[in-house]
Amino acid sequence: MSAVPKKPESAKDRRKQISIRGLPLLENVAAVKKTFNRHLHFTIVKDRNVATNRDYFSSVAHTVRDHLVGRWIRTQQHYYDTDPKRVYYLSLEYYIGRSLSNTMINLGIESEMDEALYELGLSIEELEEFEEDAGLGNGGLGRLAACFLDSMATLGLAAYGYGLRYEYGIFQQTIKDGFQCEEPDDWLRYGNPWEIPRPEYQIPVNLYGRVIEEDGLKKWIDTHIIMAMPYDTPVPGYNNNVVNTLRLWSAKATKKFNFQFFNDGDYMNAVSEQSLAENITRVLYPNDNYQEGKELRLKQEYFLVAATLCDIIRRFKHSKFGVQDSTRTSFDTFPDKVAIQLNDTHPALTIAELMRLFLDVEMLSWDVAWDITTRTCAYTNHTLMPEAVERLPVSMLEKLLPRHLQIIYEINYRHLQEVSKRYPDDFDRQRTLSIVEEGGDKRINMAYLAIVGSHVVNGVAKIHSELLKTTLFKAFYELTPNKFQNKTNGITPRRWLVLSNPNLSDAIAEKINEDWITNLDELKKLREFVNNEAFVRDIQRVKQENKHRLAEWLEKVYHVQINPLSIFDMQVKRIHEYKRQLLNVLHIITMFNRIRQNPQGNYVPRTVMIGGKAAPGYHMAKKIVKLVNNVGKIINNDPIMANRLKVIFLENYRVTMAEQIIPAADLSEQISLAGMEASGTSNMKFMLNGALTICTLDGANVEMAEEVGNDNIFIFGMTVDDVEKLKREGYCGRNYYEKNAELKQAIDQIQCGFFSPEDPALFQDIVDSLLRNDGDHYMLLADYEAYIACQERVNELYKDPHAWTKKCILNIAASGKFSSDRTIADYAREIWNVEPTLQALPHPHEGRPGTQYEGEHINERHQHQHHNQHQEK
Repeated sequence: MSAVPKKPESAKDRRKQISIRGLPLLENVAAVKKTFNRHLHFTIVKDRNVATNRDYFSSVAHTVRDHLVGRWIRTQQHYYDTDPKRVYYLSLEYYIGRSLSNTMINLGIESEMDEALYELGLSIEELEEFEEDAGLGNGGLGRLAACFLDSMATLGLAAYGYGLRYEYGIFQQTIKDGFQCEEPDDWLRYGNPWEIPRPEYQIPVNLYGRVIEEDGLKKWIDTHIIMAMPYDTPVPGYNNNVVNTLRLWSAKATKKFNFQFFNDGDYMNAVSEQSLAENITRVLYPNDNYQEGKELRLKQEYFLVAATLCDIIRRFKHSKFGVQDSTRTSFDTFPDKVAIQLNDTHPALTIAELMRLFLDVEMLSWDVAWDITTRTCAYTNHTLMPEAVERLPVSMLEKLLPRHLQIIYEINYRHLQEVSKRYPDDFDRQRTLSIVEEGGDKRINMAYLAIVGSHVVNGVAKIHSELLKTTLFKAFYELTPNKFQNKTNGITPRRWLVLSNPNLSDAIAEKINEDWITNLDELKKLREFVNNEAFVRDIQRVKQENKHRLAEWLEKVYHVQINPLSIFDMQVKRIHEYKRQLLNVLHIITMFNRIRQNPQGNYVPRTVMIGGKAAPGYHMAKKIVKLVNNVGKIINNDPIMANRLKVIFLENYRVTMAEQIIPAADLSEQISLAGMEASGTSNMKFMLNGALTICTLDGANVEMAEEVGNDNIFIFGMTVDDVEKLKREGYCGRNYYEKNAELKQAIDQIQCGFFSPEDPALFQDIVDSLLRNDGDHYMLLADYEAYIACQERVNELYKDPHAWTKKCILNIAASGKFSSDRTIADYAREIWNVEPTLQALPHPHEGRPGTQYEGEHINERHQHQHHNQHQEK
């Protein structure tokens, strides 16, 4: 049986290059075709007469998964044979995106798959479009976690990701009449070919109940039990036969169905228990503007922590492959065999739950349990924003997790005793360092709990880590300075260059080979070619091809004709006031006004693209989305703008769209107020793909400037010190508005309804936020003039394509530091105490690791055995 749904395109028309991925081997292509057809027949149960393109995608995914399975099982066998220290990464978010292309690249089978499907009359690019993004995250935090998993596998670490299997991921954003509308992200609608359900490892999770004392021991009783069912997703390393596991928990009711209710005719209540239980993993991050939402968030956090720690302890005890009985009964070696990393504050209950398990279940003494817990756990802080440091009401914890509240009180009591020894009679300092915040509404500061219960606390960029020490966690840093570290974030070059920008990957590999794929520092060698005219032309050609491709797509989707020779100016990230999309809009309006006032002028053409999602309950962010769309509508329909200025709001921005647009970017906008952005990772993705950055000295931008040099990056605006000074002196946005005619004109146009003729008062909230005395918290107007001047420098450089491209090359060459491989290697050595390796495991067809046949091909071994048996006879 063969699948031939349509006439294949000619080889000349095929867009994807097969070069860095190697030439396909004919025998492998034949095997792929055979496996593909087998899955279409036996897994999908269709033939070519009725199969749809979605069926073909499913067959391709299962074919690729077949290549993973042997490696996956063998990797886990290897970990049980060698018993290494295991790393457990706990995160409430994993923004994975699509898996098909990334998996093929990491396994080195893309060329064979591409050729086999081509011969079957299918286009791999078309089939990839049928894969739903796994959008189990809101933005940078979740995407970072996904990059980290890739790097842990590539560096051969025995690592496991743990998270929640949300039935609905981050919402689908649709734009209706310029407004953001949210629709459910039903990403599991057609199933998920990458996950394996593991019902045999279901774990009971307790909630509510009360605590009693029997024989001097605390018991948590009368609890409501919800089952946590794991779904395992393979995480392949790059070309090293390592496949790690991402385990996502799904909430299941202990009883699916109440037959008595059903018999009595109460059909709704018959299934209500199942519905209430499974709400825990129904949707990513409920809106917590109301009490039920806050409770559901807490349930999600504890559900992840409880199920994961139970699983970690089970694996620690059963350290031998396939052994059912405990092989370890002592916890003395627990910190030597287990490292737990808390990705932001969401999993902070790990500290209390691990103590509960050690005290109440394993019967350890407090001192021993606390020593093990603190040596095992480490905490990453991702933000300086006060609202992101979770402070849970004591009343809510008392209701949902009464035993944990007792443990947190005891942790705090002992912690404050240590503080009082260090600072006797300093009650203000004790109050500052207390995990329990006293007052009208008593709260538990979860970030403080994570700090006290961890042996390392790290920020995610040099400037962010320093600000943690001097602002948010200043008192804790003074108490335990050795606990604080920095681990600057990174991105995986496999997805963000090899996958998303194959032509640029080929151009780089042609000059410096392919070692950079797992050692991004190798890109420094490109500096030798910055004056090589042929290489400069190659980079220009690649960028222009990417821009033409994107321009075609934008015209098709948004019905706006784009000038592919214009500056492609991009700002893509969550819509939030601190990220200052509004500052970008003020620049757009200023450009628009300048062109209207002097239509005969010589302007550098520009296409501005802004993308991102506003949190559903964030009124101001949603107004900003509407403003961008309205400004774009006026500009894009103004004949005077023609090919000079266009504005596009990128609807439903997500990982897959990022892979498409970032390779085409000329200018990357990273314009948050200095001191607000912890790190950023979109800045790194743009830099790696040859875009220049316009930025404040915030987050990882500071280190990017250090790596590439200030001459090759566009820096503007206030520094952190400038911001603090202005705050002390008293900031008033209206002063800047009154002094700058262009700024005043832009804000007046927003206020008078120029961009909202249907409702002139529509954007009054935005104007008020900028001009009233207690508004403009992120000081847009203070940085406006410097930002406009810096954009003029951008225009001047863009007039010289050769000079611009040389700076692009220098940016690519300076990207090495921002690989997530480097970040994870630093975590491994300096926090987890494990050593990364690029040494590959044997192929699944070779002898099992750790046996006498390691590295031998299985068929050769059988020949040896047959020969030996013959000799014996």
